[in-house]
Amino acid sequence: MLSSPWARFYSNSCCLCCHVRTGTIILGVWYLIINSVVLLILLSALTDPDQYHLTSAELGGEFEFMDDANMCIATAISLLMILICAMATYGAYKQHAAWIIPFFCYQIFDFALNTLVAISVLVYPSTIQDYLRQLPSNFPYKEEIMSVNPTCLVVIILLFLSIILAFKGYLISCVWNCYRYINGRNNSDVLVYITTNDTAVLLPPYDDPVNRAAKDPPPPYVSA
Repeated sequence: MLSSPWARFYSNSCCLCCHVRTGTIILGVWYLIINSVVLLILLSALTDPDQYHLTSAELGGEFEFMDDANMCIATAISLLMILICAMATYGAYKQHAAWIIPFFCYQIFDFALNTLVAISVLVYPSTIQDYLRQLPSNFPYKEEIMSVNPTCLVVIILLFLSIILAFKGYLISCVWNCYRYINGRNNSDVLVYITTNDTAVLLPPYDDPVNRAAKDPPPPYVSA
């Protein structure tokens, strides 16, 4: 029997201790908490702009940190993320596979962005030094980081990004396995429902009364 090459990666458990459905619920709640905290910070920044407003002189650059337009965009993204995480949590809890797809797509998008960052660091390692020079002068540990050997700094950053990508890839597999589990369970429930509620039984030809009458030999003729 042929099976999909991805079937070997399918498992009903994650983190070696819990079910993929439970893990997806925990992951959705965790992302929901993080995005809710971010949304509260953004809303407080919108209500009190002076508290979070940093001028270009404080940043040592030619731009302002989080102006009103950027704050509104970040707030909209946070609201969208809260909706996506809530859908994934509800879908895993109520076993609705379609509700998990938006969260899975977000994970793929986030993984692709981090992969592009790792590739850019690998291809253009000088961009790290350029980025460090653009940081404000009062940025913590800026001088210590810039004093590190550029090659060692690139290796450390690539190692850090590799760990992050491996962890994100594992979380993607957990959510995908949860989707497959719920989808397969729902399909099996539909088949069981059809089997238990199907009352029409197809009789073989020899059990059909019409065919049986046609095949039975005629009764013997008895003369008067």
